[in-house]
Amino acid sequence: MGRRARVTSMRLLPGGISSAVHALSIDRDGRRERVVLRQFVHEDWLAREADLATHEAGVLRLLAKTEVAAPHLIAVDEDGTEAGVPSVLMTALSGVPVLVPSSMGVWLRQMAETLPGIHAIRPSPGEFPWRYKTYCDLAALRVPDWSQSRDAWNQAIAVARGPRPPTDEHLIHRDYHPSNILWHDGRITGVVDWVNACQGPAGVDIGHCRRNLALLHGLEVADRFLDECLRWAEYDPHWDIVTLLDALPGIEPYAGWSALGVEVAIGVVRQRADDYVASLLARL
Repeated sequence: MGRRARVTSMRLLPGGISSAVHALSIDRDGRRERVVLRQFVHEDWLAREADLATHEAGVLRLLAKTEVAAPHLIAVDEDGTEAGVPSVLMTALSGVPVLVPSSMGVWLRQMAETLPGIHAIRPSPGEFPWRYKTYCDLAALRVPDWSQSRDAWNQAIAVARGPRPPTDEHLIHRDYHPSNILWHDGRITGVVDWVNACQGPAGVDIGHCRRNLALLHGLEVADRFLDECLRWAEYDPHWDIVTLLDALPGIEPYAGWSALGVEVAIGVVRQRADDYVASLLARL
């Protein structure tokens, strides 16, 4: 940010579990600026994906050409030469994540209405090389030991291993859920955590968010979100099933919920997962 810039304060942001994310106040010639520094400190993740900082920086450069409300890239240290670990410096957005809204209907509607603007972006492979893949190894999946609905999980795994439905590919966030969406005064102010963004099916973003909603608030809320998405999106339950299986083998309360002040018992989460998988099979 220039030789005359200096850090005047720093605080760790709550909710992140995959990297160290700090909010910084910068003084630059008497002008105060708020920025966010994300540092990729998990060695096992870097071992699998050495280009994490390059990836997120590439996404932010792409988004800067669009109307999507996302941070702007300031600088990137791709290999940690300057910062010690791979790091991305970006502008700070106003707002905070909201997990328990005052109006469930408004909350769900705005989260659904934000997705089409992201999915309207269709970068060329040369411009944006990252492609969708499942987080899990479908061939190695097994029914979770804790489940009371083993037959349903076996059926879901069989569906996921089958052919993918034909679909257009768009830019997708790939980790779209309430903890990555910022709010202020009842409105969404931006979407953060773009390191997993890639080209893929729009249904993956819908399914990933639905899984999080089903585990956090229950099946009815996840279905209400789908109803909002059906105003503009085509739907195939295949993507809901695949994104649910991404959470195996251990479906547990998301650590980011606790950091943001919301506690859900593991037994409740797993019962909701059983209910959710049964509901998806009924949609086939």
